[in-house]
Amino acid sequence: MKFKPLALTASLLLASSLVFAAPEAEQAAAVKRGSELVNLMQLGDQVKSSVSERTDQMLGKAMSLLGVPYKRGGTSEETGFDCSGFVRHIYETSIGRLLPRRADEQAAATEKIDRNDLHPGDLVFFNTMRRTFSHVGIYIGDGKFIHSPSTGKSVRVDDLREAYWTKRFTGARRVQETNDSTSAKR
Repeated sequence: MKFKPLALTASLLLASSLVFAAPEAEQAAAVKRGSELVNLMQLGDQVKSSVSERTDQMLGKAMSLLGVPYKRGGTSEETGFDCSGFVRHIYETSIGRLLPRRADEQAAATEKIDRNDLHPGDLVFFNTMRRTFSHVGIYIGDGKFIHSPSTGKSVRVDDLREAYWTKRFTGARRVQETNDSTSAKR
């Protein structure tokens, strides 16, 4: 991010050098291309900032629920969460995205990604009940995820690299942005 002003300056210098070396019609086109490039760079920065800010808000909300007890079928802070109820609650209350209720449905409604492409806010799935996608959590970065694990436990952070989770890992998914906050694609 430190080099953005430098990249912007270099782009403008390149565009201006092309402008002065070209005939008038080409100069106008070069100025227009340079202006469009600057606008695209600014738009890209705004989108990154917006996505990052929303992810930070979502993860902040998730972390604020550390210690909330596990409850089978649970969907609220007051009574407790099961794994998919926790994920659904976090997405709905922090970014307004309503995910399906069950872990396997959440996996089906989101985009498959490689484990090496995980970003904070992505979903991680596990086989904890002799079924693929029987458990879900939210990746928070640095190999860790937050989830509501099981009866007698509470919302906590675990490490994907722990033997238990590594053995049971069944996939990673990304929740896609949509204009319709009540449905998930794929």
